Parts: sequence; structure tokens; C-alpha cells
Amino acid sequence: MKLNILFTFIVLQYLTPTTSSNDGLDFLVLGDWGGLPTSPYITKNEVAISKQMKKTAMNSTSQFVIALGDNFYYDGVKDVNDDRFTETYADLFEDLQLPWYPIAGNHDHHGNVSAQIEYTKHSDSWNFPDYWYSKKWEIAAGSNSTLKIVLIDTILLCGNTGYDEELLQPTGPANDDVAESQWKWLESQLYHSKDEYLVVGGHFPVWSIAEHGPTKCLVDRLLPMLEKYNVNAYLCGHDHNLQHIKESRSNVHYFVIGAANFIKDEKTHSESIPERSLQFYWAEATRLGGFAHVHVDGNDMKIQIIDAFGDTLHEAKVYPRKL
Repeated sequence: MKLNILFTFIVLQYLTPTTSSNDGLDFLVLGDWGGLPTSPYITKNEVAISKQMKKTAMNSTSQFVIALGDNFYYDGVKDVNDDRFTETYADLFEDLQLPWYPIAGNHDHHGNVSAQIEYTKHSDSWNFPDYWYSKKWEIAAGSNSTLKIVLIDTILLCGNTGYDEELLQPTGPANDDVAESQWKWLESQLYHSKDEYLVVGGHFPVWSIAEHGPTKCLVDRLLPMLEKYNVNAYLCGHDHNLQHIKESRSNVHYFVIGAANFIKDEKTHSESIPERSLQFYWAEATRLGGFAHVHVDGNDMKIQIIDAFGDTLHEAKVYPRKL
């Protein structure tokens, strides 16, 4: 797989905010949603999640979807004409009629991530402009308040992990120059942000109590940036459950949203996160998975964790940054 990005330090950034409604900004978040590589190329969980996402979107005027990687199990896609784009994505989700903003996960990097980027030119809803990128929205129509989401490729930063059952930690980036370019870009994005809400999304977790646990590469290097630049939240997947983690000394909220296709109840790393930082954990297989619905207005950013039956499992409020 070719990574034609070594020369690209300036990665696509949307400078003009997208306008939201007067009532605030609504969007959906899911991770680890990517079906199966064999017929019927979907799972019952993915189908249930897609149906509930449509209901939630209709009831909340949601405006877009953030997809946190592992978009196509188990080995990504082969090329831009791969049938998985239709079978696993379009047939289930395009009638949501919302723009999607994906990033790549470890399984996507077993295949051709550049083809997922290229697919942007072939879809009205799939918006994957580069391996890492940012996007900004107005919180309310006509307001100066904004939400910025910075989406990163944690595999290019830290290395790949093999398959889920191997439970490996990344051992270092495949290309140090590419990783350093992304780290520099990320810090510049955070440093220059004057947005009321600043969110970073990646595939690997910073903190997690589940089977993969914390990602040392991100704890060592990303966490200090999140703290330094007063980021509101970090969104991730990789572990196949739902979590909310927040240290009492910190303003950063960590959400694991990796239960849109598989669910695994595993607390192997419950002692590997800061003491008393776990706010919520869920992995109930009979409920067919979950995702997040986020509403942002001038008062707060409300993050609801919702299961495939539409029940709210957990809710957290995140307040505007102090600039």
C-alpha cells in the first residue's frame, strides 16, 4: 500500500465553518462498525445500529457522522471498486443522508486505506479527504462559536497491532517521518484552535480498561497535548465496548465508542487507568451494540451513549473551553 503523504505536511483543513441550525449542532459517532468479509458482509449488530442511528438522526436533526475506524473487517478494502463499499457501507447507511467523516483503524490498514480516501470521489456521503484532517462547524447558525474536530491516524503515529485476538500493542510507526509530520500537524491544529469546543478522534484508545487497554504511544505523547491545549474530549474505538473515562484532575473526557459491530465484555486493564477515573463501562451483547449522539450548544456539549434499541445508557456534559 502506497502512502503518498510523506511530502504532505499541510493536510486538508476546512477553514470555513459549516453552518448548523439555530438550536445547536447535532452529530453521531460510531466505531468498529465494519461488517464481515464474507456474505452477507454485515452483522446483525451493524444492521441494528444503522436502523437506530436513522431514528436518532430523524429525532435530533443530526448533521453528520464521525466514524472512528475499522470500517471494513477484517482486512479493509482492496481498491476503490471493492464491493465492500456497497455491501457494508452504502446499503446500510447511505439513506441516513448525512455526510460521513471516517478515519482508518488497524483493520483498515491491513488493506488499502488510500482506496477508502479515493472513494470520497465516488460517494455523495463518504468524506475521507486524507489520512488525517480536521473539520470545523458553527455551533448555531450565525454565531461565532465553533466546534473543531481533529481526526488522526493512530496507526501511522504508533504502528499497527495485528488482529484483535492477538491483543498486541503497537510497536512503533512504519515510517518515522510520516509519524513526525502528523505529530507536528496535530500540535499546530491544537495550538491555533480558538474554538469553544475542541475534540480529537482516533482509532486507538488513550485510556481503556478493556482487552487492548491503554495505548502507551498515545499516553506518552498524545495525552500531554490534550492536556496542554485544553481539548474537551478524545473519541476512539478499537476496544469493542463503550467507556467514559475522566481523571478528576483533568478536563479531558475520554470516550471509547467501539461497539457498532462486535461486543466484547472484557476488563483486563481495569487497573491500568488512573484511579477512580472510570465513569462508565458497557458491553451487553444482547443489546446489539451502541453509538454516541452529541448535541452542542452555547452551554455545553452533551454526549449520550445509546444502544441499538434507542435506550440512553450514559450521558455526560462537557463545558466550553476556557480560552
